[in-house]
Amino acid sequence: MSKNLKTVNQMLDDNKFLTNGGFRALIFNANSNGLNQQGVIVRIGRKVLIDEDKFFNWLESQNQGRAA
Repeated sequence: MSKNLKTVNQMLDDNKFLTNGGFRALIFNANSNGLNQQGVIVRIGRKVLIDEDKFFNWLESQNQGRAA
């Protein structure tokens, strides 16, 4: 199973809708917002990597059940 892992800065560069502070707040609160439970955050020592595919799956799940 291949993962699409990116650093925080790569995610910010590739996805202009994400703000630096907002995205880092999501990472900081990963235990309470479901990012860790979904396997979005990969930590190697102090390095934080994001599984981009899982992030977008998590993002989509945050909007389910809401009026469009």
